[in-house]
Amino acid sequence: MSAESGTRTIRVDYLARVEGEGALYVKVRKGQVKDVQLKLFEPPRFFEAFLRGRRYTEAPDITSRICGICPIAYQMSSIQAMERICGVTVSGPLSDLRRLIYCGEWIESHVLHMYMLHAPDFLGYPDALAMAKDHPDVVQRGLRMKKCGNQLVTLLGGREIHPVNMKVGGFYRVPLKSELATLRPELEWTLAAAVDTARWTSQFTFPAFESDYEFVALQHPHEYAICEGRLVSNRGLDCSVDEFEQHFEEQHVERSTALHCVRKGGTPYMVGPLARYNLNFDRLTPLARTTAQDVGLGRACHNPFKTIVVRAIETILACEEALTIIDRYERPDRPAVDVHPREGRKSGCSEAPRGICHHTYRIDPQGLIQDARIVPPTSQNQKRIEEDLRQLLTAHAELPADRLQWLCEQAIRNYDPCISCSVHFLKLHLDRT
Repeated sequence: MSAESGTRTIRVDYLARVEGEGALYVKVRKGQVKDVQLKLFEPPRFFEAFLRGRRYTEAPDITSRICGICPIAYQMSSIQAMERICGVTVSGPLSDLRRLIYCGEWIESHVLHMYMLHAPDFLGYPDALAMAKDHPDVVQRGLRMKKCGNQLVTLLGGREIHPVNMKVGGFYRVPLKSELATLRPELEWTLAAAVDTARWTSQFTFPAFESDYEFVALQHPHEYAICEGRLVSNRGLDCSVDEFEQHFEEQHVERSTALHCVRKGGTPYMVGPLARYNLNFDRLTPLARTTAQDVGLGRACHNPFKTIVVRAIETILACEEALTIIDRYERPDRPAVDVHPREGRKSGCSEAPRGICHHTYRIDPQGLIQDARIVPPTSQNQKRIEEDLRQLLTAHAELPADRLQWLCEQAIRNYDPCISCSVHFLKLHLDRT
């Protein structure tokens, strides 16, 4: 900091507790925020190019490698697109099993974020290891909850990381009813722990910050949308997943190796837990809904810092859904329906823990992928994160550098960004005059 020039520079080489690497550049002149740039500088990963020329049946296994935390989202969206091109519908127990493995992913991802990545921000710790010294029981609770989600993914997917059991048309193997029943006791414990987590996180001190967001999420007429539905927003959007390109566009910005996805015309929007909660509150499971009301969330929430509480509510929902599916499950005669390739172009979209994961594919009559387009949640939230930072910095521009830096990092982690998925945080450069 230079007293003569009134210029202050803050640098953070890498932001901890997010997936991937990036930087934040903020320019403040005379107390006014002039520029906010979220820079994602990881090298491009070229998954869309890898897919071209490959068999349509290979898409689930290739796309699962995009993310080690939420591979099911990438598999599910690619599978949906291929099945829709081929005119195949998966229903009954096979559809239930897909929702069940997705519940496992929501549990393990949400718990990892709440306990290991975001709670330290609210409690004043640099990381979960430091937090564990003072709150060992809390961290142990989080680890056990996450393990429950991993067990679901392992049983249905074949392994914890990059599962291999899902395919176009269903699964390679479906579990016995007795195998699913073994998960029930731990799911019941995790459900109770998720309620405790919602109560615990709701007692955190949240910055007084709200914004007029456009929330975008899937919506289903009969359930809290995870695997399927129409794309809706609180500003009137209501379209099929195939109409995504009519309402959204990807923009290249020089500072980022990930595209910015915005509404047509350049308007940012938010995807993820807060969007789902605001658009689908009435479709929450019973205990999730009553707990949300008990901890003070209400039917609508516009404070992104409270997303940690919303994640706890969605963890309750995932546990309730999982237990319901296990109780009604009857093993199908076949693990998959028959699928035959045909030429076409369709989209698939599902709700990753961080928000909608949208895929579009074009395949030829032989089933070879001719084109692939993948729009992950973080690339959709990038511009919205920048807008949050701009508003926060405008309101708190005079804070000491260390407190301002902490607030910025906390605001970014509200979104649980997966930078590696998007390309691909945090080097902070604050230029203040």
